Amino acid sequence: MKRMRLPLIALAAAGALALSACASGGTPAGEETTAPEPAPTFEEGTTMAALAEAGTITIGTKFDQPLFGLNGPNGPEGFDVEIGKIIASELGIAEEDIEWKEAVSANREPFIQNGEVDIVVATYTINDKRKEVVSFAGPYYMAGQSILVLADNDDIKSEDDLVGQPVCSVTGSTPAAKLAEIGAEPVLTDTYSNCLEPLRSGAVVAVSTDNVILAGLAAQNEGEFKVVGEPFTEEPYGIGLALEDTDFRMWINDVLEKAYEDGRYEEAWNATAGTVLPFVEPPTPDRY
Repeated sequence: MKRMRLPLIALAAAGALALSACASGGTPAGEETTAPEPAPTFEEGTTMAALAEAGTITIGTKFDQPLFGLNGPNGPEGFDVEIGKIIASELGIAEEDIEWKEAVSANREPFIQNGEVDIVVATYTINDKRKEVVSFAGPYYMAGQSILVLADNDDIKSEDDLVGQPVCSVTGSTPAAKLAEIGAEPVLTDTYSNCLEPLRSGAVVAVSTDNVILAGLAAQNEGEFKVVGEPFTEEPYGIGLALEDTDFRMWINDVLEKAYEDGRYEEAWNATAGTVLPFVEPPTPDRY
């Protein structure tokens, strides 16, 4: 049987097409390919270098706060979660390689001090007492303490109406300390979601914490509760990290400012808390 021989030019053309397909990963001829982003590089010995090399990061966040940090059906979601993802992406770490750890108000400092998390992004108010044991990047958002009551409660209109009254908040939080300071009777639990049943039953007259947290709880339980009064504190939210890790803190501040400028911060807000709350310009990070 005589074999057919292809003309040399046809063989050459076929070879060229095969090489082209291999070089482009199978992309059809005429279509453009996008070069992968170069892996970020960091100075040896820095936290950034260690995390980038490991390819993973552990982030503490709230699991019970709608809009900011809620453990949903597909994992943690909310504005704080998106901020954590932005930081991870700048380290070259994919979303699926982030380990999320629930951080309630009382365990945020211990988690950082013990190395159980690399950073905490959890409606975490920056204050001088906390800065004695951990460092903060940011702030990246300015909240304020407010009041949540039953939808039919018209008696409580401001913090003045909380004096001598039982009010729910959480252990280790700045709102709990403020309630005691203004003369309310703090009733403390571990998570804000655990304050809702005492409010429903009348065991407390209100829940008090940051306005954005209360707005999320009210939105999640439509028609049951309302937020009243004007915010009566300033709560600058920061990103907690190990004490005196100045390089990491400054780098995270750089990432925040970059996200402000390139639109990722506003996109993150609009996709989460922005479904309920208006967008406000972010505060300038404090590079102390």
